[in-house]
Amino acid sequence: MNKLLKCSVGVIVYNEAANIGKLLEALITQKTELTEIEEIIVVSSACTDRTDEIVQQYAEKESKIKLITEKERGGKSSAINKFIKAARTDLLIIESGDTIPAEDTVEKLIRPFQDSRIGITGGRPSPENDPRSFIGYSVCLLWNLHHQMALIFPKLGEMVAFRKIFRAIPSESAVDEASIEAIMKQEGFLIKYIPDAIVYNKGPDNLPDFVKQRRRIQAGHLWLKKNNDYSVASQDKGLLLKIAIEEFKKDKKKIFFLFGTAIVEMFSRFLGWYDCKILKKNPFKWDIANSTKNLEKEVVK
Repeated sequence: MNKLLKCSVGVIVYNEAANIGKLLEALITQKTELTEIEEIIVVSSACTDRTDEIVQQYAEKESKIKLITEKERGGKSSAINKFIKAARTDLLIIESGDTIPAEDTVEKLIRPFQDSRIGITGGRPSPENDPRSFIGYSVCLLWNLHHQMALIFPKLGEMVAFRKIFRAIPSESAVDEASIEAIMKQEGFLIKYIPDAIVYNKGPDNLPDFVKQRRRIQAGHLWLKKNNDYSVASQDKGLLLKIAIEEFKKDKKKIFFLFGTAIVEMFSRFLGWYDCKILKKNPFKWDIANSTKNLEKEVVK
């Protein structure tokens, strides 16, 4: 009989009252065989809505749920470090508070750790945005490009599992998953993308939020390259262009949406470059894109 793989799940939140109940429900009802969720630790970064109250209500009913509160926002990476310090198991999962995992995602992320060479795994983000609108199309396109790139060179995001082999990631990092990837590669571990480990999310539904999010991500990756000499697959412009061309071949009717997305992405990346290289800014405590909150996804029980 295989030994159960025990894990701790860290949920990082800032004003997630609209989604945190659905997320915790999805976690405590996960379908597992070889995996056991020993604890669910919510790190709340100076929330000003009902997030903490909702988490406390769940904690009263489910003993494995714990709440850590921060009086001041120190950035997502700082909150992750508090989770790492508090976690009791050797296998950890980090999930953003504005996502919802499919019913078997935890199992699929943890199973690969039966192989001692695996250091980190990541699932496939699935946006619920409507692709019939321009911004919805752009969000779905970028996450699909993320998926296609990850099948070639693993690039992880939104929900990752990893071995607890370090005490902390750089608290100034605005791209936490990529920072963990960098550490794992430096330590000689393998990175594994699990395309059927689905985590539902919601991208921005307006242009200002879309640019704000893409700008911040680009600045974060440039900071990571400068400070850790590590680049994710999406920074490979040649690979990105090749995959984008394949997407165009699948649906030529969306050519204007495709070119529009490319223009907005290039503009956002320029702004991220400007923030990092000219303004010397590192957005590890970023402005929230409010339209990414409140998923409509129902939890499957």
